[in-house]
Amino acid sequence: MNAWLSPEEWSAVALSLKVAATAVAASLVPGIAVAMLLARGRFPGRRALDAVVHLPLVLPPVAVGYLLLLTFGRRAPAGAFLAEHLGLVFSFRWTGAALACAVMGFPLLVRAVRLSIESVDRRLEKAGETLGAHPAWVFLLVTLPLITPGILAGAVLCFAKAMGEFGATITFVSNIPGETQTLPTAIYAFTQVPGGEGRALRLTLVSVAISVAALWASEWLARRVRRRLAAG
Repeated sequence: MNAWLSPEEWSAVALSLKVAATAVAASLVPGIAVAMLLARGRFPGRRALDAVVHLPLVLPPVAVGYLLLLTFGRRAPAGAFLAEHLGLVFSFRWTGAALACAVMGFPLLVRAVRLSIESVDRRLEKAGETLGAHPAWVFLLVTLPLITPGILAGAVLCFAKAMGEFGATITFVSNIPGETQTLPTAIYAFTQVPGGEGRALRLTLVSVAISVAALWASEWLARRVRRRLAAG
């Protein structure tokens, strides 16, 4: 791939993979927790939480990026606090691209995990509780294995969304080669310059190949998990 792609193109590919993987890793635990709350929780504000989680699906991505800039920009309250106390800077950094991708992919992850949780046979969990198991153990030993296919599907959806994210990323962290230039922003940049069509086409083919490979891997893993659960 190095010989086929220029160093700048390869940098965009590597950065996209890094950003997407970080976005999925950062979203996984909170995504499962929020999905559990929405699927099983009965508390005031549940509908409001549901609306907030799914808001990035209906908001223009540019608006999401602008809201992130207002919240996590260098001079914004949250951004200044994180930079001063934790040394964590988001605006115009690859970490900001990962944050934008995580926010845009989070609803897809939550939705897939929530549907998986709602399909779990509660009698299996009740059986564990009847035997005296702590709810945390019931979740780890009964619920989590049953919802693993949903988690895998949600993680792949989040990864695919992160690989294709454009509007929120370019608004929040711009398009800086080597720092924030991911595959979508690089493709856009190459289409804006004379003679860049070939480079844009190569990166588009790479995007398609990565997305197809991710979907195939997800289906393969989900089938293996289902067979293991059926055998158990």
